[in-house]
Amino acid sequence: MLETGDVPLVEDPPGATAPARVLFVGADPRTALLVGEMLRTAWPEGLVFAHAQRLSDATQELLERGATCVVLDISDRSDEQLAAVDQLRTAAPDAPILVVADEPDDRVAIDIVKAGAQDYLIKSELSPSVLRRSLRFGMERKRSEVQLAHQALHDSLTGLPNRALFLDRLGVALDRSRRTNASVAVLFLDVDNFKHINDSLGHAAGDRLLAGLADRLRTMLRPMDTVARFGGDEFTFLFEDLASEREVVLIADRINRAASLPIRLDGTEAAVTVSIGIAMVADPNIPPETVIREADAAMYRAKELGRSRYELFDEATRARAMARLELESALRHAIERSELRVHYQPKVSLNGEAGVVGFEALVRWEHPERGLIPPSEFIPLAEETGMMMPIGEYVLAEALRQIVRWRRAKPDITISVNLSPRQLEDPGLVPMLAGAMRASGADPAVLTLEISEEAVTKNPAFAERALQGLKTIGVRVAIDDYGTGSSSLSTLKSLPIDILKIHESFVSGLGEDPDEDSPIVAAVVELGHALGLSVVAEGVETASQLAQLRMLGCDGAQGFLIGRPVPEEDIQALLSGR
Repeated sequence: MLETGDVPLVEDPPGATAPARVLFVGADPRTALLVGEMLRTAWPEGLVFAHAQRLSDATQELLERGATCVVLDISDRSDEQLAAVDQLRTAAPDAPILVVADEPDDRVAIDIVKAGAQDYLIKSELSPSVLRRSLRFGMERKRSEVQLAHQALHDSLTGLPNRALFLDRLGVALDRSRRTNASVAVLFLDVDNFKHINDSLGHAAGDRLLAGLADRLRTMLRPMDTVARFGGDEFTFLFEDLASEREVVLIADRINRAASLPIRLDGTEAAVTVSIGIAMVADPNIPPETVIREADAAMYRAKELGRSRYELFDEATRARAMARLELESALRHAIERSELRVHYQPKVSLNGEAGVVGFEALVRWEHPERGLIPPSEFIPLAEETGMMMPIGEYVLAEALRQIVRWRRAKPDITISVNLSPRQLEDPGLVPMLAGAMRASGADPAVLTLEISEEAVTKNPAFAERALQGLKTIGVRVAIDDYGTGSSSLSTLKSLPIDILKIHESFVSGLGEDPDEDSPIVAAVVELGHALGLSVVAEGVETASQLAQLRMLGCDGAQGFLIGRPVPEEDIQALLSGR
């Protein structure tokens, strides 16, 4: 039975906010009257007092009308007290619960507070001041708990649910699907080339872009849907009770188009594209993490197919995802088990010197079952997973160790090592390089570090600072794969580089259509020389290509015509001319 007494015990002054609403839960009407009278005295700000004798009535009242605070009398339900607190918390999770008891009991008090109550009071000690203090304390403590719970489960930048809350909601949706057979779909969204935004506009601008994108995504969903910031520039979506796979695809298409609209950042507009993976749950017994992994795999497939699109997870995607997971695991073991090998491809000079003048160190993976795995299969994976850092350090250490030994036989020989974009961004690169030099005893002048043109064009200012740091050690720097990026003349002039390496696609054309590609190669050679750089051609496979490069003034060459990458044990024969 519910006795609301649903009028303010103290009339509100004009313009006052809504009065506090206190629900007393207990079978004894005399205790309810006592507590109500004390609260009337203690709370002049305005208060509505309601009394529910049964727990079921209290639950209904809380669900329908809520409460600022709940006072629970546990005198007649000692065996049910923890369950009562739990039931009231479920009905009104934001309302503090004050428990009153006949006699003090430390064990019960501890259990009650652990169950979620904010205070434990003894009836004989009640007074208006005690109730007021307890009520204010309970409200403040509950407000802090709610705030901390929100912070623990929401992203601080966007205000969206975070990874933990998303996984929890997905688990609940899968439980519901098992009971009702309702559909469940998860979308995994990744911002394409988001790093470029951070590099070009700064991390603060990147954060504002993510916050703006989150606001846009939030407004597109139904109240029962969830969008979460899963981490970094990744967002996940949870949909239930959609009519068909087609409806999910239409939603993904709408999200894709909306996300691609420009977002204003400090007076400028930034436009991004997104890649989306879709996983439809066929078996509700699947773990939530597996659903996420499937949507993630579909998203990677969207990126592989050109970005700015969405892809559905299917059996082919599952097979690719499993193969990728297996390769990633095997690659981690490859580093631990020393399965990586360094092969060396020779370079020659086209300026009159005879024989080999240097080598490029290239990593290979000798898989115990699959044999030699080419770099194109595992280097992109190593970049994505962060394994490129230890791989790069290994290749550098091996190359320096070998060049010290080889220079005893041929003192003018040099070595080149590729630097990945991740290595270039690592603040510990220069100290690592200096340490490797000291450990090997190599002269820095014999080492050339090769950086792809794409890596320096993403953020020329950052690349310039990074390369300046490398130059302080005394090494040489080459721009690799030149001609495939978009570096300007001003970019090349500002970078502290020594060598331009012409991409093999231009060199291969010398053999097929020399009239078309010769002017391009000639222009690159002239540009390099005008900037005081040496120019080396990659991918030389025929004698006619080599002859044309020499005629065009190219300084050096490498390719299968000169020599394929070979293990260290084959290098001695090359150096001795055997």
